[in-house]
This record gives sequence, C-alpha cells and structure tokens, in this order.
Amino acid sequence: MRYGSAALCGLVMAGCMASETPTPPPSDADQCGAEARQHLIGQDRAAFDESSVDGPVRVLPPGSAMTMDYRRERLNVELGEDGSITRIWCG
Repeated sequence: MRYGSAALCGLVMAGCMASETPTPPPSDADQCGAEARQHLIGQDRAAFDESSVDGPVRVLPPGSAMTMDYRRERLNVELGEDGSITRIWCG
C-alpha cells in the first residue's frame, strides 16, 4: 500500500507539471527607451545625455567588461574606438 500511494503521488505531480504551459515574457522589450534614442548611433558620446534617462544607464567604452545580467529597464550605450555611439539597447 505504501508504494502504491507513492506511485499515485508521483503520477499526480507529473500530470500537474505536464499541464503547465510556459508563459511568454511580457512584450515590453523597449522598456528602457532605446528605440527613441536610435538616432544617436554614429554620433559622438557627448550627444547622449544620461540625465534624460529615467532608469539605470550603462555606457560601455570599447573593451570594457560588462555583466551578463538582463535588466529590461536598463539602457545600454556602446561606444566605438573613436568615441562614437555604435549601439543602443535595453538589457
């Protein structure tokens, strides 16, 4: 009887887990406002005003280390060797 109860519990748990469908992440890919700043790509670093951003900002000079954590509210600004903005994205 003891083994039968354990098997039944296992089947119930497997059924519960199998019926779960993964929930897609919310579609707020531009929560940081990167889309509105794409016109800055190609311009000098001085064209980007960090104080105009409400959330966290990360400016990445060439060769700089960056963490790989994803924060959709963080604006990332990548700079090229010449100091111009090469990429702007959320994450």
